[in-house]
Amino acid sequence: MPPVRHPSEKPEMSAPTAPQQPHDNRAPAQLSPFERSRLQLWLLGIIAFAVILFLLVQARFILISLVIAIILFSLTTDAIGSISRLRIGNWRITNWLASMAAFVLISSVLLALSGIVLVQVNTVVTTTIAYTDQAVSAIAALFAWMGPDTEASIAASIRSIELSGYIRTAAGQAGNVLSATTLVILFVGFLFAERIWFDTKLESLMQDKTRARQISLIIRSIIRRVNHYLLVKTGVSAVTGLSVYLVMVFFGLEFAAAMGIVTFILNYLPSVGSIIATGLIALVAYLQVTDPAFALLIFVIVGLLQFVLGSVIDPMLMGRTLRVSSFGIIIAMAFWGAVWGVPGMFLAVPIMVAIMIICSHIPSARAVAILLSRDGLPEMDPSEQITADFPPRPAEAAE
Repeated sequence: MPPVRHPSEKPEMSAPTAPQQPHDNRAPAQLSPFERSRLQLWLLGIIAFAVILFLLVQARFILISLVIAIILFSLTTDAIGSISRLRIGNWRITNWLASMAAFVLISSVLLALSGIVLVQVNTVVTTTIAYTDQAVSAIAALFAWMGPDTEASIAASIRSIELSGYIRTAAGQAGNVLSATTLVILFVGFLFAERIWFDTKLESLMQDKTRARQISLIIRSIIRRVNHYLLVKTGVSAVTGLSVYLVMVFFGLEFAAAMGIVTFILNYLPSVGSIIATGLIALVAYLQVTDPAFALLIFVIVGLLQFVLGSVIDPMLMGRTLRVSSFGIIIAMAFWGAVWGVPGMFLAVPIMVAIMIICSHIPSARAVAILLSRDGLPEMDPSEQITADFPPRPAEAAE
């Protein structure tokens, strides 16, 4: 029986219970097929970039030689075509003969330049060791106005640097020039041997003559612009190096030939090369004369030469051929310098021009070409504007 309650007793109140939450049986949100494929594409791109970067670093010696060989080969391609069309009476210069002449010329020039570089490096190394004590005293004297203690501490800090070790390392790196030159000559020779089959191989690879012709036009556009850039840069750099040589000879300074060659080489580095060369020449002049006023005079003279030739004559001759971003050039030099060292900095601009032209003709990569160009217009000549939308292959059209 249920318990009997007294009339005065109040009924017991039960504690309120929390409302029951409906149980969610739904599975966690999943990516759509489009988002999944996009994520996979990004991951594959990152992995591919890491693998390519690893290969670029590991095979740097062979790849640098190959890129230099391709540039030298492209410089002579148009000249060989023009020479092979010449006639001397009833005798016609064959393509094979023109290619052999170009190969011999390139080999001779490369070997001669390698010999000159090695001789100048040996001269600089030998003389620099003799100038070590004088250089320490001359650099420390620049801080004499701060007191004798500061001058002595700076001299001690400079002497603590193992300069001879750095010099031997630089000499060892210069010794690799001869082996690199030999490898470049071999690459150039094989490229000349395969030259007459390039168009046939391209058509077989693309399986479409129209597509192969468009890719051939892109390659020729790259070759034309890079060749013009290198020819103008070589001419301006040669005049600048000769001017520096004459200035140093006029003032009776040593290392005139070495500084002329250094200026010629460093001028291939846009923006920063001329600044480094000017400062280095002024430092060499100061170490020999130990007169700050004289070093400042050399700095001003060489700086004016660099400004006139590099900032006035160079852009005038370059014209519209190289319309690339200055900031992009600095980034490219930093990247290729980190990957390939000093040679990568010299090859950064030709590689950047090639990437910009290729990306300008690919719709999905056109944004990269716009960012690399100086004014957002990667096409520099209307005659070079090639249709970016390649026609589909017969198999693709059938699908």
